[in-house]
Amino acid sequence: MSDIRITNCHTHLFHSKHVPVNYPYWALRPFKKMPLLIKGLERGMALIGQQPVAEKLSRLYRFQQETQEGSQRAILDNLRQHYPLNTRFVVLPMELSAFGYGKPELSMRDQHDELAALRRDPDVGASVIPFATIDPRADPRATELWRAIDDLGFKGVKIYPRLGFAPDDPRLMAHVYPKMEELGLPLMTHCSRGGVQGRTLSDHWADRYTDPEAYIPVMKAFPKLRICLAHFGGQKDWAAYVNPDRATPFADEYRDNWQIKIRKMICSGKYPGLWTDISYTLFHFEDYVPFLRLFLGGEAPDQDVDEETKLLRSRVLFGSDFYMTRQEELSERAVCFRLRNALGEDVFRQIAEENPVQWLGEV
Repeated sequence: MSDIRITNCHTHLFHSKHVPVNYPYWALRPFKKMPLLIKGLERGMALIGQQPVAEKLSRLYRFQQETQEGSQRAILDNLRQHYPLNTRFVVLPMELSAFGYGKPELSMRDQHDELAALRRDPDVGASVIPFATIDPRADPRATELWRAIDDLGFKGVKIYPRLGFAPDDPRLMAHVYPKMEELGLPLMTHCSRGGVQGRTLSDHWADRYTDPEAYIPVMKAFPKLRICLAHFGGQKDWAAYVNPDRATPFADEYRDNWQIKIRKMICSGKYPGLWTDISYTLFHFEDYVPFLRLFLGGEAPDQDVDEETKLLRSRVLFGSDFYMTRQEELSERAVCFRLRNALGEDVFRQIAEENPVQWLGEV
């Protein structure tokens, strides 16, 4: 294989102490304290012939084991074994103190500090690209965010509007985006109908805050800001695109498909700072990768594809969403190798090596 320095643009290392104990339900607290209960349920389901349920419980157990790791370093070690030694990982923290489930055991400052220490670790630090995060309700003036960037040297910002705030929240527009644009820092944001959601937030408003078009006011106000809409619209919208006859005609993902919308927004050329990544979504590999391959022009050299395909290819980033993907059957290594084989060396190199350098502002 040719030598590629992969940058995985979407990974997580936060652990159980960064998550409120009552999330997502207080009744699950015994399972968090005693994960072997999940294994017991798995075996019970297998014994009575409920193999699909048993497999889901097995994946849930792997995911739960990851969250119980005592440090971000331990989770990073689990991640690194799937990739070549020179791989880099954009690490995205989560601010979960203001979405309705109480405060985590460790504060956002603690989470940032632990990630900064990991970045300084002589053994693994070179592989870590730390991003800071913010919920404007918890940090209205972005004090902790800018401490992480100015004092700790973090390289970008992650937001998660589905927790309960709009991308153009006045606090973000005043205290975050202007300085990000000035410094040339990239923004990563959740863009899928699934994921973590504010406790009192309706699905309607969660989708309103997460819709790709919700970022248009931000992009118009800050045209130089490089924004990545993670998950390329998300699994629900990819499933509706791939199987339109299986979706009810009144389903939002059918009549207002985010995957289609993101492609159109990028290919329109109106939003030069707009990017997307393929994290988590492509773990349903067999269903979706043939479509991604065609969207990106197959194995054709860049000069042999049309301008829209060329533009889209230049705005897609490789990312996995580890360790959220512990809930899926395929491993990080399996998806990465399959994707590299399906897209071909040139296209894979572009989304996994060349495009991340551009999005991160390293050139």
